[in-house]
Amino acid sequence: MREAGGSLCLALLLPALLGLEFSYHRSEQLGTFLEEVHRRHPSITALHSVGRSVAGRDLWVLVLGRFPTQHTIGIPEFKYIANMHGDETVGRELLLHLIDFLVTNDQSDPVVTKLIDSTRIHIMPSMNPDGFEATTVHDCYYSEGRFNKNGKDLNRNFPDVFNSNNVTIQPETQAVINWIKNETFVLSANLHGGALVASYTFDNGNPATGSLQGYSRSQDDDVFIHLAKTYSSNHASMYKGNECGNKPVFPYGITNGYAWYQLQGGMQDYNYIWGQCFEITLELSCCKYPPASQLQAFWNDNKAALIEYIKQVHLGIKGQVLDRHGQPIPNVIVEAKGREHICPYRTNQHGEYYLLLLPGSYVLNATAPGSGSILKTLLVPNGPENFSALKYDFVFSEVSTIARDASCPTKPLYPDFETISAAVKPTLHFLALMTVLYTVFKEELGET
Repeated sequence: MREAGGSLCLALLLPALLGLEFSYHRSEQLGTFLEEVHRRHPSITALHSVGRSVAGRDLWVLVLGRFPTQHTIGIPEFKYIANMHGDETVGRELLLHLIDFLVTNDQSDPVVTKLIDSTRIHIMPSMNPDGFEATTVHDCYYSEGRFNKNGKDLNRNFPDVFNSNNVTIQPETQAVINWIKNETFVLSANLHGGALVASYTFDNGNPATGSLQGYSRSQDDDVFIHLAKTYSSNHASMYKGNECGNKPVFPYGITNGYAWYQLQGGMQDYNYIWGQCFEITLELSCCKYPPASQLQAFWNDNKAALIEYIKQVHLGIKGQVLDRHGQPIPNVIVEAKGREHICPYRTNQHGEYYLLLLPGSYVLNATAPGSGSILKTLLVPNGPENFSALKYDFVFSEVSTIARDASCPTKPLYPDFETISAAVKPTLHFLALMTVLYTVFKEELGET
């Protein structure tokens, strides 16, 4: 990763010095603005590049928090990514204004102050700066700028949990994959344009996840629905579900990704399976590249939703897994019973776990291979209200050596339904059975 440094010409600094305008910022201006924010607010920001685009442009990330330069135990990591498709531009500018809003209101706005106290927030305004710079015609529907400089769609470029995705991983994609591996992200959103809806996992699917019914359901479907509704209900009009005349009607302004259209190699599914991070996709404008004159209205429509969504990183339960000497144990599987992931969620190098769960009662299972399991029933409150998930630490009296690399291979883990491993097949059969029973029951009631 490349740390920010150096200075650009004074002409490029002027926009940042005079305040952030509601206009489209070229890549040089974007970098300059981020450097100026970090210069003015060094105690709560860190600026670095997680990689470079095909053309060599930096993929800048600004981090905000009380301890912005490194992970702090107990502080969840959150991220926003925009402009993955270079011609979908609203999210790029919204994230710049979100940064400006957060640093400007720290210590004066109590919600912003608590967010910065309790969360480490990572913001990548542009994942595809080459595509943005290549978009010379502002079009509502399509342009070549959608793709990176190699002509590849970055949201079809990630490993896929259902099918072999035989693509060449692009530099921008690899940079994000490495970034995800190097952090403990808990919650994320990916900002797009061309519709007005909050879309959630899974984007791809097979019969094991209910695809025969036109919906690909994850183990945490209730949480994803809540996350999508949190954004749509706090948006000025997304919740209406019918704001774009050329798009389907989306009840409550949300949709399961697969139910909308099937997508292979998407970033939100990758985050959920291999990053242990819940990510949704936010389509924020009916027009992909609207006139700059509309940007202030877009900010007004999205500001409350952007803030409220960050707060959801505090849903559920967090804690550490420790040995009897108080030392952290990495790679311990910690999951809620009935919500076991096909790639098990494990503790990080600090022995930490984060599980996004809605308020309710859950049985947590901490499993250290060779050392048995610990079960604990916990009543989960509404964490976002207090800017903190419920905290619970597991302590193992005896621990065997745990392998350093316990990650799942980046290959299809949901292959053909009949060949799924015996270890997970009972759970998936149960899901399939429940889907069938639900469908029959709904038909008997005459629902549509």
